[in-house]
Amino acid sequence: MFLSLRTEVEDALEGALSELEFPTDDLGIEEPPEDVESVLASSVAFRLASEAGAPPPQVAGRLADEIDAGDLTYVSEIQTQGPYLNFLPSDAYFAETLTAGTDESYGALEDREERVVVEHTSANPTGPVHVGRARNPIIGDAVANLLDTAGYDVDRHYYVNDAGRQMAVFTWAYETFDEDDLADPERDRIEYDLVRYYRKGNAYLENASEDEVEAAEAEIESIMQGLEEGDEEAYERVSEVVDQVLSGMKACLGRLPAEFDEFVKETRFMRSGDTDDLVARLKELDEAVYEEDAWQLDLEDHGIDKNLVFLRSDGTSLYATRDLAHHEWKFDEYDRAVTVLGEDHKLQARQLRTTLELLDNDTSDLRQVLYSYVNLPEGKMSTRRGTGVDLDDLLDEAIDRARQEVEDRLDDRIRDDDLDEDDIERIAHQVGIGAVRYDIVSKQPTKAITFEWDQALDFEAQSAPYVQYVHARCCGILEEAGLDPETDLAEQDVELDSLDADLLATEAERDLLETIARFPAVVDEAADDLEPHQIATYTRTFADRFNAFYRECPVLADDVDPEVREARLALVAASKHTVANALSILGVEPPRSM
Repeated sequence: MFLSLRTEVEDALEGALSELEFPTDDLGIEEPPEDVESVLASSVAFRLASEAGAPPPQVAGRLADEIDAGDLTYVSEIQTQGPYLNFLPSDAYFAETLTAGTDESYGALEDREERVVVEHTSANPTGPVHVGRARNPIIGDAVANLLDTAGYDVDRHYYVNDAGRQMAVFTWAYETFDEDDLADPERDRIEYDLVRYYRKGNAYLENASEDEVEAAEAEIESIMQGLEEGDEEAYERVSEVVDQVLSGMKACLGRLPAEFDEFVKETRFMRSGDTDDLVARLKELDEAVYEEDAWQLDLEDHGIDKNLVFLRSDGTSLYATRDLAHHEWKFDEYDRAVTVLGEDHKLQARQLRTTLELLDNDTSDLRQVLYSYVNLPEGKMSTRRGTGVDLDDLLDEAIDRARQEVEDRLDDRIRDDDLDEDDIERIAHQVGIGAVRYDIVSKQPTKAITFEWDQALDFEAQSAPYVQYVHARCCGILEEAGLDPETDLAEQDVELDSLDADLLATEAERDLLETIARFPAVVDEAADDLEPHQIATYTRTFADRFNAFYRECPVLADDVDPEVREARLALVAASKHTVANALSILGVEPPRSM
């Protein structure tokens, strides 16, 4: 309802300004401080004071007199407070929020009829996913979920680097070395098995004799040339390695979960001829130069000091070249394109955008989300056999720690629903993986973060378990009332039209309703900004408001009036859907019990 109220306020203000012959380009709409009971405020009187020849409070009074609150649905009254106009919510605002919130899809916005591709993760298929890169699939998946909830038709893509030197080295090593020459794999999954060949191959190239290295490099070069020339045998050789490693990486990412609609291979754009076409067009640009045995773009006049190399002297293209063709394909297929990138790709992101513009592409609908990396504190997770920490290790540790937390709390649980071992294991996965995802996505992506277990798994602080517990508590109340938490109230013989939201009159109830009302607007703004951490911030506020309601407003106590009981149950159901859908955007599972 907040979006509807905001639209109503904008229209009313614009009408009043026009009537008084004031400009309407800046309405000055803002959210008031918490101690002000209005839902929205306007500071437009500040801007108009000099033009009106009157002090701001007087201008605010004139505007308030010009708006008839009786003509508005969601605003009950317009009050002035010094230079501010305050818009107070009506009974209809709360009543419609209560009804709308009981729908399980609450928070989802109308279809915008726009196709968006979100590319994220795209780690080279050379081995297990490293924890330092874990922020990419977590943020990327949350961005995709957010855009989907905001009404966009979203495709999730993983761009596969299957044509570079790394994959040629991997393929050569896989075909060259025997398993007997390799160390034991660190985990029983295919990418852990195959990465041993890649490591063995790199060690060989560093330590073998000059003649041996020369022979190996010749074979590696032949694989790269074969890919460039569209040789089917070379493609099949590389694909045998790439596809197996990707299958393991998918299994790892599926634990988060982060799933993809398509894995787009860069060789696709070599085999189609798009890369050759792009190279020809790049050579025609005024910025094209041939220096140091390579074709490059000199982008200094565009504020970029480092040249973009797009073709080697041997005629082979580079990752950047193929990615340019990839992006032009995105522009043809989608209305908008979003890419999630690590901060070390900032330069490449600028080079890419500038080059696309030089090729006459409109990049206004290309958005790049940059993030800093995840660090781990010293201790058990800091190293693993000298190869760094894999995402699988982090998730295993999270589940183990969550399981211990759940078991430690069994004796203190209020709900008597007899959790068995399977229940404890399910909750451990929901809480453990949820803690990792929530802690990472809740921070602004450009800020480097250190993952701290005590904070991530703190049931009392503003962490994932703290918010998840609100959902479990809502489910418990509904179950005790004989209702199914997973089913809309409208399908359980609850007469929504007969609910009286006016009975939810305490400060705690009104604060909770107001917070629920804002959820669709938070989704809308976060989607515009591509900032899922705004949803995490919202869930913390929501959890605080719900807990205040839970403490102060009994729902099922014997002395609660039946009509109040029904209204409060509806409020609990609306709370359940709101927090469940907010957590789902973040990729955090909402547990039914904890």
